[in-house]
Amino acid sequence: MVEQLQLDWQDPAWQKQAHAWIRAEAKRSLIQLTGEIEQPHVYAWSTVLRVQSDAGLLFFKATAPETLYESALTQKLAGWYPDCMPELLAVDARRGWMLMRDGGQPLRAFIRPTRDLSPWDPVIMRYSELQIGLTGHIAEILSLGIPDHRLALLPSLYSQLLADEGSLMIDQDKGLAGAEVLRLHKLTARFEQNCADLAAFGIPDSLNHGDFHDGNVLLKNGRITFFDWGDASVTHPFVSLRTFFVSIEMALELDDYSFTPAMAALLDRYLAPWQKFGSCKALLAAYRLSKPVASIVKTLAWHKTISTLAGPLRKEYAWIVPELLKEFMVYADLLPY
Repeated sequence: MVEQLQLDWQDPAWQKQAHAWIRAEAKRSLIQLTGEIEQPHVYAWSTVLRVQSDAGLLFFKATAPETLYESALTQKLAGWYPDCMPELLAVDARRGWMLMRDGGQPLRAFIRPTRDLSPWDPVIMRYSELQIGLTGHIAEILSLGIPDHRLALLPSLYSQLLADEGSLMIDQDKGLAGAEVLRLHKLTARFEQNCADLAAFGIPDSLNHGDFHDGNVLLKNGRITFFDWGDASVTHPFVSLRTFFVSIEMALELDDYSFTPAMAALLDRYLAPWQKFGSCKALLAAYRLSKPVASIVKTLAWHKTISTLAGPLRKEYAWIVPELLKEFMVYADLLPY
């Protein structure tokens, strides 16, 4: 994908098509638009449009080809769990387009001004229950083209990742030092053992949101909405906790790798529904083993995105892959091997 294609969302011809689709689908739902269609978010990988209507604020989302599956996945999730997924008015899975009702305010608005984590309590419980329910839909989810990051496949994906030396930015600013790259190669066998040990707990694969932070959860009149599934993958469910806790570090302005009593309490809330698969002690052990795995799954997601970028866009985001691999080494060093 060349750089210009990343920003097709700003092409007047594309906008004309998207606007026409929004108007047609709103009319099909007997909704009258009452304002101009605005474009508040433009990224290389997606864009969001919004418009006022006589049924309230409506949102449109379009995704880049590499995450085209997001619309189909969201449609499936909304069918299975309509109580906590976007209220969709229309989906064009071929083009990766969605039109949906307003889901309310981001969870972030209730947490960051006061640094009060209590709004997370019902959200993390519902997310845990959702993941458990989705363990029965894995084959159907994978059939949509969702990245397959199950534990048995991750060691091979790890090796492929390290083989792309350009993405490692070796001895470049914000990249990996040569010694760090050597260490990552030496950790190959340890990572394979890490995945095997985590699999031995027998916790079933589920859907990992991929970007589970306080900006991707909406609250409205007590309703929780999980949205923005573009980074989703099928993997060990506890992988989702990586970004969840990073989000809390940012909200509370904590140091990296912090783990406060309030965070521990939220972990307990998340793990409670999983006790049907193991004791509290076993689940905590599995969570510790999931940390290096989560770093690699996140790296794979960013690597896929960055691989499609060129020029200044690639330069802007390329450092994230080396940074996540450094995080992986931190967690790998904490394993008892």
